Amino acid sequence: MKYKNIVDVHTHSIHSFDGNDSVEALCLAAIEKGAKVLAITDHCDIDGKDMNPDVLCPAQLKDLNDCINKYSDKIEILKGIEIGQGIYRKKETEALLEKYDYDFVLGSLHNLENMEDFFFLDYKNYDIDELLTRYFDGLLELCKWGAFDSLAHLTYPLRYIVAREKINVDMNKYQDVCDAIFEELIKNNKALEINTSGLFMDMKDTLPNISFVKRYKELGGKYITLGSDSHYANRVCQGIEQGLDIARAAGFDSVTVFEKRQPRLITIE
Repeated sequence: MKYKNIVDVHTHSIHSFDGNDSVEALCLAAIEKGAKVLAITDHCDIDGKDMNPDVLCPAQLKDLNDCINKYSDKIEILKGIEIGQGIYRKKETEALLEKYDYDFVLGSLHNLENMEDFFFLDYKNYDIDELLTRYFDGLLELCKWGAFDSLAHLTYPLRYIVAREKINVDMNKYQDVCDAIFEELIKNNKALEINTSGLFMDMKDTLPNISFVKRYKELGGKYITLGSDSHYANRVCQGIEQGLDIARAAGFDSVTVFEKRQPRLITIE
């Protein structure tokens, strides 16, 4: 590792519906890779018909607390959760975050209201501009609500629309709404995530890419979080060095972690 301070604050264990390895396996992988900080942020897609936070959260937090007790001398482990589609169930989300003791909350939109995840859509049946307009408007609503710490994978639908389906998208159409999203993040002291998973998918880039990270910085953005979005232990910290390269190139000299929902800067070095 060319960087001393490696952090990965977007990972998924078996407590996520699509996770594959235990909390402990992820922690051991991060320790082996020399990471200083790991957050495990299991999926809580609050609008899912089978989602029950009172089943998910206690089991996940028990495993996290066990690993914190076991490995705190080797790595800082943060208790995280990724709240998907919180704007569709605001009261439920707020009650969940009041009830359970999380250090770090990712906010994301994986689907539009009453629709499937962007992963599953057959894009021949949709107006792409309408989908993306609704998506970015949803992110803006999410940021105005603000019940999270870092906005996850800003350009999530491009994984499937552009990279997989090879449909051209003029992102300039959405610059104004993205600027409004950034302004809300900045005003509310929220972070923007550099999600490195796309580096290892067809898009071969981060979500969002460096142009968006630079724009966030230009508008006054202070907080960047880094996450591999790993669903396997062997992918923990994957792409984090490239993410640090992008953060630095965009003008950031530190990345952010959240402890007890409060930001803490970690120098890029």
